[in-house]
Amino acid sequence: MSSGAPTIVSLNPCADAILAEVTEQGQLLAISHYSQQSGSSSMPLAQAARYATTGGTAEEVLALAPDIVVADAFLAPSTRAALERAGVQVELLGIVATPEESSEQVRRLAALAGNAQGAEALVTRIELAWDEAAFEGGPTSALLWQQGGIVPGEGTLATAMLEQAGFSSHSAARGLRQGAYLPLEQVLADPPQVVLAAGEQRMLAHPVLRHLEGVRYETLDASMLYCGGPTIPRALERLSEIRESLQ
Repeated sequence: MSSGAPTIVSLNPCADAILAEVTEQGQLLAISHYSQQSGSSSMPLAQAARYATTGGTAEEVLALAPDIVVADAFLAPSTRAALERAGVQVELLGIVATPEESSEQVRRLAALAGNAQGAEALVTRIELAWDEAAFEGGPTSALLWQQGGIVPGEGTLATAMLEQAGFSSHSAARGLRQGAYLPLEQVLADPPQVVLAAGEQRMLAHPVLRHLEGVRYETLDASMLYCGGPTIPRALERLSEIRESLQ
């Protein structure tokens, strides 16, 4: 690691994958423990396994003596206060809803790491993936059905990626907002053209879904839907693959 580069601990699973790309070797001291768990990781598990993790307590973080901690808005006030009393810079990241917001977040994290130029390769990947996924034909009605039987709302990154890849939100068209619960019975009574199951809940994988006439059933890795950064190209690639298979 070059002299003067700040050391970082990430408690934010969405930041983990970005920081892994814009920091130098040895600079990222630990990532969120969520990134080493299937279904909640924003990065490949093999990549996450290269890093230490913490449970997010102030004691664990301070033992690593980082210069900067990157967390989210759910960081406990007492933890933040303890870190700041110890002289640690705490940065909170919000949830991105557009590729532009994601690029801003990438650049912000790279700047924190002292590697502003390192952001541009990832930003370029995101922009290229977004452009390549653009679909000019008529949209296909798709239900993005997430863990717990909930659906995404308007103004979310998941919905934006759906639309970019040539799908329209089945749930939004029916007035369902972010986090609304959609029971299996309602899906069967009013099915979309495509069901995109993004979760391991039994309801989302019910055998009847694979036998609905005129309905395509596909699965998505849920970890691709909540974060920006390098998850955007992965998600768009999968969505484009599904959309092209419908032609």
